[in-house]
Amino acid sequence: MDLLDSERRVVDAAVALAGRLGADPNHTVAAAVMDTRGRIHTGVNVYHFTGGPCAELVALGVAAAADAGPLLTIAAAGDGGRGVIEPCGRCRQVLVELHPDILVAVPGANGPQLRTLNTLLPETYNHRDARPARLVRFNKRYYDDVVTGRKTVTVRHDDPIAVGPALLVFEDDPPRTLPGEVHSVASYRLDLLRPEQAGVDSPEALVRLRDGLRGHYPDLTPTATVEVVRFGVRAGGAVG
Repeated sequence: MDLLDSERRVVDAAVALAGRLGADPNHTVAAAVMDTRGRIHTGVNVYHFTGGPCAELVALGVAAAADAGPLLTIAAAGDGGRGVIEPCGRCRQVLVELHPDILVAVPGANGPQLRTLNTLLPETYNHRDARPARLVRFNKRYYDDVVTGRKTVTVRHDDPIAVGPALLVFEDDPPRTLPGEVHSVASYRLDLLRPEQAGVDSPEALVRLRDGLRGHYPDLTPTATVEVVRFGVRAGGAVG
């Protein structure tokens, strides 16, 4: 998944902070997170033989102290020019439970790439009492259709979305948000999906939808499972 301009800012913030480290061996990794207002919060690791916190966890604490709410993107970078690095297993588990919809920057062949936690930690244990705020992301071009109620269905792949309150996030810099509610999530095989199931009004529209999905998910196969998500905007609602 390629980086948007706002996501690039997160990576750049982590790399820049990591570049200022190195004098103290107890602080060798930097992390940056972005909240739904486009603000970036940073932190560095605290190495200690008893198990000091990783930079990602420190950045989560800094964001919480700033009343950031749910987070959109996280990146970590190592000192000494190591660039973006992957989160450890503990950080992945914490993110799954506290910010399950966050996108994580990882090294790629052509530079940093974004991954979902479902990809980084599939079939993970989920602490049922965590009750994190949930997000549903959209391209910014859909904002008007969503806010007016013309768009109430979205089709996703490998992007777990939970029924219940959610913050609808429109990818821009800074992001725009709407309080929303996910009414239902149903799974179908892509090649067996019917127009009425996908929320479109004709076979031709379904073909266009499938083409669009393959453009967004390059590895999507005809027999892959997709999720049809039905949602709405909650007037005056608050996301917990």
